[in-house]
Amino acid sequence: MATTKIAPPLKVPLRPIAITAFAVGVLFLAGVGVLCARWPFSQQAVIKDLQDASMSKVQVGRYHGRYFPRPGCVLEHVTFQHNPKPGAAPLITAQRITVQGSFFGLFARHVKGIQVEGMRILVPARGTGEYFKTPQRSTIVIDQLTADGAVLEIASKNPDKQPLKFNFHEFTLNDVGSIGPASFKAKFSNPEPRGEIRTNGKFGPWNADDVGRTPVSGEYLFEQANLGEFKAIAGTLSSSGKFIGTLDRIAVEGSTETPNFAVTSSSHRLALRTHFQSEVNAKNGDTFLRTVAAHFWRTTVWSEGSIARNGKQEGKMASLDIATRNGRIEDILGLFTSSPKAPMSGAVNFKAKVLIPPGQRSFLEKVELQGDFGVDDGKFTKLETQEGVNQLSEGARGEKDHDKNEPAQLNAETVLSNLKGHVILKDGTANFPNLSFSIPGASAQLHGTYNLISEKIDLHGTLNTDAELSKTTHGVKALMLKVLDPFFKKHRAGYAAPVKITGTYEHPSFGLDLADSESKHHGS
Repeated sequence: MATTKIAPPLKVPLRPIAITAFAVGVLFLAGVGVLCARWPFSQQAVIKDLQDASMSKVQVGRYHGRYFPRPGCVLEHVTFQHNPKPGAAPLITAQRITVQGSFFGLFARHVKGIQVEGMRILVPARGTGEYFKTPQRSTIVIDQLTADGAVLEIASKNPDKQPLKFNFHEFTLNDVGSIGPASFKAKFSNPEPRGEIRTNGKFGPWNADDVGRTPVSGEYLFEQANLGEFKAIAGTLSSSGKFIGTLDRIAVEGSTETPNFAVTSSSHRLALRTHFQSEVNAKNGDTFLRTVAAHFWRTTVWSEGSIARNGKQEGKMASLDIATRNGRIEDILGLFTSSPKAPMSGAVNFKAKVLIPPGQRSFLEKVELQGDFGVDDGKFTKLETQEGVNQLSEGARGEKDHDKNEPAQLNAETVLSNLKGHVILKDGTANFPNLSFSIPGASAQLHGTYNLISEKIDLHGTLNTDAELSKTTHGVKALMLKVLDPFFKKHRAGYAAPVKITGTYEHPSFGLDLADSESKHHGS
């Protein structure tokens, strides 16, 4: 019988295995120790980062740490107290902040996402003495930060006035704190005028040494803007455009459409279209209009200027240079008249300087204007007024009046030509130091005022006729004028008669200025 040999058991080198296992354990414990020491999502570490970024004292109502499947944390009832004075409102409050990281990013200060819920930012009013320092660019890179539903409020210096409130339906920032620019996307409600804005673009990198030199670019769409909140005008505006530059000099180019624009004192609605190029200082809100072309009906008005703070005054001053060439006077007057038709038609050119200071007064009370204008081929749309001009022209030429029973449409219309003058508008009253016009057979030089609020007219001057004054009319009026002939200076070509235009815009009154003629006669 054969003998079976049994192999002896293998001898496993236990010492090297034990050493390896011990080394792995030590490394694991060391890693745990490092993570515990440098764990970026501890309550203390997160609060410190938030305080450094906001330069505020941060308080957290409740903290929840998260480790799996992704490291991070949740903060509830968070307040950022910037103003240390007792009773001062916090700069930022948030119901919930969720921070989500990655194990790879634990050592690279990299966060995958931060979601802020129920955030409210309250910016104090200017002049309250609260000072904000410029924070340094964050060393933490955030892939995406969302704050849908956030509310931004800007307080007013007037305690009785509600703060401006911007409601952000959507707000997203990507690549925050990286070397390159962050991208943004937002949708929010604008408070003045009320409307909806969509915008997206790029912001940064952040320039802590000079915030104004931080780059920004993008595009926007502004819809359903209610212009009626400005009281003097009405309509629904939409605007779109693009912007690029730095925070202190953002170049903006865009266009607006207002299909139902109106001045509230007028009964006319019109389609107003504009194209503009401007520059905005995002640090203080000052706006500089490089060129604005506003088109309505058959007229285009060009303007340039600024809407900016002027010295130490409260609010912003609007300073504009406006002009039009070969426009239509009926388009301009139609903006303001409540009558179905503008009182005059004709070609118009004007150039003016407009100032609109801040304040609570109405638009017509505070607007200031100084400029020159000219109207050619002018005709009055009101039949009675045009008939009066026709008769005046016939009489000035020494012609017989046409048959009053002749149909109006068969009567030749007399053109009011070379109507020009200088106007100074202040405190709701337009002053005309020199106003002149011509019609066939006569010319006039006038001066006086027109009150835009009460619509009262007070113009005085001289009417020069080609024919003798007594021949410019018939009947009893002619006899009266013959008696008054000594009051008027006679020329070879006719007479120079003092005249006046009074009454109101809707019901003007034309007549001889007998008081003025008597004073001149006695003076001579």
